[in-house]
Amino acid sequence: MVVGCIIPLMKDLNMSWSQIKKTPRYELEGLALGLSEYVTLHAFDGYSAEDLKESFKSKPEVREQWNAYQAARRKYGLVKGAKSFKEAGLI
Repeated sequence: MVVGCIIPLMKDLNMSWSQIKKTPRYELEGLALGLSEYVTLHAFDGYSAEDLKESFKSKPEVREQWNAYQAARRKYGLVKGAKSFKEAGLI
């Protein structure tokens, strides 16, 4: 837990070791959770439908990431509803 939390906080949020030591654990966990949500919500930014189509064909694990991305976007109201891959133009 410690390494999985501290390294992203230092790298992605530019927190120093002294800042991390001074911050209560529940705040660190909240920051790590927020960072995780941010990464999920922006995982496919900048990709075109054609790029995704090729990725889905060549790398099946991308579909799991796509599903998590779509679920997070629906959670925050950024997408109206689930579409099939065909309706989204990805097949």
